[in-house]
Amino acid sequence: MKRLEPEQLLTPAMRSVVSAIARAERSPFYSMTPRQARATYELGAGVLELPVRNSALIKDFTIPARDGHALPARLYLPRDARPSEMPWPTLVYFHGGGFTIGSIATHDVLCRELSHAADCAVVSADYRLAPECKFPTAAHDAWDALQGLVAIATTLGLDRHRLAVGGDSAGGTLAAVCAILARDAGLPLVLQMLIYPGCAAHQDTRSHHTFGHGFVLDEPSITWFFNQYIRTPADRNDWRFAPLNAADVDGVAPAWLGLAECDPLVDEGLQYADKLRAAGVAVDLEIYRGVTHEFIKMGRAIPEALKAHADAAQALRHAFGIDIKGK
Repeated sequence: MKRLEPEQLLTPAMRSVVSAIARAERSPFYSMTPRQARATYELGAGVLELPVRNSALIKDFTIPARDGHALPARLYLPRDARPSEMPWPTLVYFHGGGFTIGSIATHDVLCRELSHAADCAVVSADYRLAPECKFPTAAHDAWDALQGLVAIATTLGLDRHRLAVGGDSAGGTLAAVCAILARDAGLPLVLQMLIYPGCAAHQDTRSHHTFGHGFVLDEPSITWFFNQYIRTPADRNDWRFAPLNAADVDGVAPAWLGLAECDPLVDEGLQYADKLRAAGVAVDLEIYRGVTHEFIKMGRAIPEALKAHADAAQALRHAFGIDIKGK
């Protein structure tokens, strides 16, 4: 049987998006300053997203980091709730962007969709970006945001006993880190929702070579992102950068992983799923065929994004003990 070229693995819809990106001849992030890259990402973040869904409540607030910095956060509720339905089960979500770009605003639509589909509260928690704030600031901020939210959960109408963490790409890394820290701190989480997370110290897997160019996220951009974030090469080996390097993951929260087949990060996501399973952690793994990194935010164009929204929501509803058949 003739072996398919990597480009032939893409779905027709995904191939169309990749072709459109190539035709646009957009300057790569690694050719920009971090400030320019953030502005460019923000401008394009909603192009392929679903229309903005109305939420019953959106509340912006801040959570103090360990050094006193005010971390922005945004609470989404899917509908008005009767007092008997309170408090809300809650997903704490960390946006992606290579620790360098991305924000609550760039992931607003995704958080609205997850809140609606899972019938839960979502708190989108921001963290400070590189290169202004180097490793391990993002990991510290994510953990501080989670702990800070637990402390004020009752005042926000949130259920501190039905709490999940999640994120995409670098945000998935931060969610995995928080799941390990939560275990160590005795903070029970019902789920860690990891969407194509970065898990490895180095870009040396087969998928990094196979999908490193022409598949939305390319190797020069990954290298640029990481070089903004790390202080020295030794930081790459720290488990807070690469959860695969964690000494053990025994007893961490059950995991739902959503990976993209045509993504440089897919192999390390699979390796992390294997590490969790080997430690006895329940793992629900979904690999979305023929799509690339960032597909979860392309619901207007990529059917697999809608499937991933539904799958992630179902995992959340199951973890929260919400009736999956209906609301």
